[in-house]
Amino acid sequence: MRRKDRKIDDKELINKMLTESNICRIALHDDEYPYVVPMNYGYSNNCIYMHCAATGKKIDLLKRNNKVCFEIEVGSELIKSDISCKWTTKYRSIIGYGTIEIITDSHQKIEGLDVIMKHHGKSDNIYESKVLNMVTILKLTISDLDAKQAGDW
Repeated sequence: MRRKDRKIDDKELINKMLTESNICRIALHDDEYPYVVPMNYGYSNNCIYMHCAATGKKIDLLKRNNKVCFEIEVGSELIKSDISCKWTTKYRSIIGYGTIEIITDSHQKIEGLDVIMKHHGKSDNIYESKVLNMVTILKLTISDLDAKQAGDW
């Protein structure tokens, strides 16, 4: 990280950031260009859980290479100024790396869905078997991350 003055080392704050945001962007390896996908997620025990369909470009790419980069941001706000080059952004963000496992086992799917639902405020979950059969859970195990912030927090 170039700007060491913006680095966040506080593990509790990083955990709060991971549990407060709603969108995780994952970058996947594609042939010529990276492929970035914004996804709803849930966070628990150093893992990010996401749900998707069982087929599609994302699944195809993950089957070829399950190493990903991810990005999460919290509280971004544009700070304007009368002077054009004095505009800035207040933000907190995390950029990390990990591997994604494609979950197809029903019990593990329920565990992943429970994490996602809890992350968004619901804990008494009932899943229809038809939905469980259709959904795929992606489990991103975080291997490394950096968190930083700018602005007056």
